[in-house]
Amino acid sequence: MTTNQQILFVQGAGAGAHDDWDAALVDSLSRELGAGYEVRYPRMPDEGDPSHATWGNAISAELTRLPAGAFVVGHSVGGTLLALTLSEQASLAKRASLPELASVVLIAAPFLGADGWPSETFELRGDLGARLPPGLRVHLFHGLNDETVPPSHAQLYARTIPQAQLHLLPGRDHQLNNDLSQVAMVISADVDRHP
Repeated sequence: MTTNQQILFVQGAGAGAHDDWDAALVDSLSRELGAGYEVRYPRMPDEGDPSHATWGNAISAELTRLPAGAFVVGHSVGGTLLALTLSEQASLAKRASLPELASVVLIAAPFLGADGWPSETFELRGDLGARLPPGLRVHLFHGLNDETVPPSHAQLYARTIPQAQLHLLPGRDHQLNNDLSQVAMVISADVDRHP
């Protein structure tokens, strides 16, 4: 029996974001990947007012349900909170409860911290890359026409996650024009590279 490659997609924030905005991204990713992939798309709690506590707990719970070799994708604030949640798994006890991931994809994620946007509740650290699971592949996607989160935020992530691959897409907006074909290509390539 063949099992599908698992992908967890963490939505962005805002009232109606799950159904009205990011569902189109999930549809695009599913369509582009085709057979053999299963994209899980849970609804985050209180999507109009995300918090580190509520979303972090929900993301952690979803991560523990993934099999080894799964992929995680986070859009906008979902990407920010996904990166923060993964970086907080620094202790061996917490890391042991997570599966080994094939790669992480952050799409149009705002950088909260030095040189990015201020936050009263948390800040991404300058050693973010070192706090992620060892050997984890990270891809940063950002549209150069994003008027919601400036593309410079992707470069801040690249600076704090030196092992990340940066993909700046000309002519793409905050939703990457609802076209995740390049994301699907990266995931397909990483399936072949994952041991």
